[in-house]
Amino acid sequence: MNYRSLGRSGLKVPELCFGTGTFGGDDEFFKSWGHIQDMEAAHLIDVCMEAGCNFFDTADIYSNGQSETVLGRAIAHLRRQDVLISTKATFRGANVGPNGVGSSRYHLLEALEGSLRRLNTDYIDVYHLHAFDATTPVEETLNTLDKMVRDGKVRYIACSNFSGWHLMKSLSVSERYGWARYAGHQVYYSLIGRDYEWELMPLAQDQGVGALVWSPLGWGRLTGKIRRGQKLPADSRLQSRLVLDAGPRPGWEYVYKVVDALEDLSRETGRTVPQLALNWLLQRPTISTLIIGARNEEQLRANLASTGWNLSAEQVARLDAASVVPLAYPYWHQIQFEERNPFPVPQVLTNSPDSE
Repeated sequence: MNYRSLGRSGLKVPELCFGTGTFGGDDEFFKSWGHIQDMEAAHLIDVCMEAGCNFFDTADIYSNGQSETVLGRAIAHLRRQDVLISTKATFRGANVGPNGVGSSRYHLLEALEGSLRRLNTDYIDVYHLHAFDATTPVEETLNTLDKMVRDGKVRYIACSNFSGWHLMKSLSVSERYGWARYAGHQVYYSLIGRDYEWELMPLAQDQGVGALVWSPLGWGRLTGKIRRGQKLPADSRLQSRLVLDAGPRPGWEYVYKVVDALEDLSRETGRTVPQLALNWLLQRPTISTLIIGARNEEQLRANLASTGWNLSAEQVARLDAASVVPLAYPYWHQIQFEERNPFPVPQVLTNSPDSE
């Protein structure tokens, strides 16, 4: 397993991180992902550790806190300093009152204490804001996070699902006051979801913010089980309308076009469709780690095998071409003047993918 810096920070993280959204399965939404409990969770953690993947991601809202609880028990047999834990706050948890949601000082302090208790640890390695809270001053949020770092309860801070101006404003405020700055940004990015490249990637490259990629297999569409002319597998999370509506919705013809290209490469290389999709991401600018999930050991080991090799430049170009989509304004205008406004990942205009 190779290790990369988390953005401009000194923290080294493995290029794959194990996402534990499958742990717990406490409600309908997360049960469709998986409902792994203590013994199996500990075994999967051990498989990760054996492969050098010592980074584990969760959130306070996953299965109403059960994901954190199961993860805390699953790593209890390991030395705390041997593992890296990432968790998140902002969304509503058990507190149903008006202050039980958001990124206010009130809610973040409450959320952090709850996560520490469920994870049975004294500190969080990477603490994320799960989303931007437009009702709380950025200064209040960042001052609170900075104090968590100074108190030793959080090592590094990160954000998730921010827009470009959310992230840039936050970085500017941190710089102004000398507070802890976001080292990472947990983002949706995949071969069938390349919006991250338009503004967030250039921003991250300029400001030294590492990308932690969630759902790198396109919300379950690039697992190799979904193919043109076939019905969705019975065990696919996309069978749940709740899950389908909550995630990205690329047109199916566009998905099939990308899957066709992946299958062509799979026949040539002997690698699986998801391994190819993950390896493509690992070669993109700003990527610190990919958050992979698994319902069982077989899936986990297959995903772990996406590292240690690289697609060729020609193979990357073929996947680029298959997955490219039209740029939104002002990016389609800017890209015409690359001499003065270069994009880290050039794209070309194509016809818009069909809507779902």
